[in-house]
Amino acid sequence: MISTNDVRPGMALNLPDGLFSVIEYQHVKPGKGKAFVRMKLKNVRTGAVLDKTFRAGENVPKARIDRRDFTYLYKDDMGFNFMDGETFEQISIGEGLVGAKADFMPDGATVRIAMFEEMPVDIELAASVELEVTFAEPGVKGDRVSGATKPVTLATGRVIQVPLFVDQGDVVKVDTRTGDYITRVS
Repeated sequence: MISTNDVRPGMALNLPDGLFSVIEYQHVKPGKGKAFVRMKLKNVRTGAVLDKTFRAGENVPKARIDRRDFTYLYKDDMGFNFMDGETFEQISIGEGLVGAKADFMPDGATVRIAMFEEMPVDIELAASVELEVTFAEPGVKGDRVSGATKPVTLATGRVIQVPLFVDQGDVVKVDTRTGDYITRVS
């Protein structure tokens, strides 16, 4: 249990409604009456966001989230398969939890998996990842307008916009939060 006065954004709470992550926290002391705490909470499993108000000093159950590094191995009918780097134990995670993050996970990528009571609840990727360009149309001669882009396909199947000088076989750095091209690595 933790006091609502000690709660901070990023903490996880195990409320009767489910497992929630604190997005925003605001301690309100009105001119009249007792102080209270207003929080914006995100359900870890469903992604639903809700506002909840607690009395100041009220105890709420804090959830212990364990974050460990795993190596992405492959995808099969059961989902995405990962291996713990310390114990070499393998786990399978469904497509619903991984979602669009799969576009930035090449085989062998290291990801951080948040676990609550040995159940995966979230996958955290690095801020950027380097991926090989598997298909790119050649830039047309004379089409060298400043800032011009073209679509390319990455090794994971994701299609992004890159500058015209990027060719097939190049390795590019991509922002995993937005999916935008950052720079050409080689």
